[in-house]
Amino acid sequence: MVVLNCIYTRTGDDGTTSLGNNERRKKYDPRVDAYGTLDEANAAIGLARLHTAQDAAFDAQLAHIQNDLFDVEADLCLSEKGPGGARMTVTDTQVEWIEAQIDLLNADLAPLKSFVLPGGRPAAAYLHLARTICRRAERIMVELADRPGESVTASSLKYVNRLSDFLFVASRYANDKGAADVLWAPGKNR
Repeated sequence: MVVLNCIYTRTGDDGTTSLGNNERRKKYDPRVDAYGTLDEANAAIGLARLHTAQDAAFDAQLAHIQNDLFDVEADLCLSEKGPGGARMTVTDTQVEWIEAQIDLLNADLAPLKSFVLPGGRPAAAYLHLARTICRRAERIMVELADRPGESVTASSLKYVNRLSDFLFVASRYANDKGAADVLWAPGKNR
């Protein structure tokens, strides 16, 4: 369990931060950048949730994902405080769950006839924002995994890849199941 009695520690005043295994890294380190970027995506999902309370099941999916995102962040942070004190990792079960949620939401959507522009209802716009932040996090994670001496668990990479897909489908769901999607009109402004 995490206990935060004092929010400021002054240990980061030198431009470093501590990973879950107590290793110090620069705050611009790709590992820190990866989990920090996922934290941004999580915050954007939180903004979307300001507009999803009327759909309890959908809001619960988003809440579930926000919690799972902390698991991914702990995995990237190399946290050694998972269940039973073991290193925290994302599981294939979490990946399977998000795939099932994509299928569940997608079943109710109007078919796409063009690419979708970010926008529409407020929840949808925030979910599109979360999707783009999630894609950036994924790029950082892949780059991190390619660095000598670094690793990213396969389940974390899969989860974040599926999450961006979920956020796309969820944005359409939040746009009246696709009816309020803002569609790209190729060459419209030429």
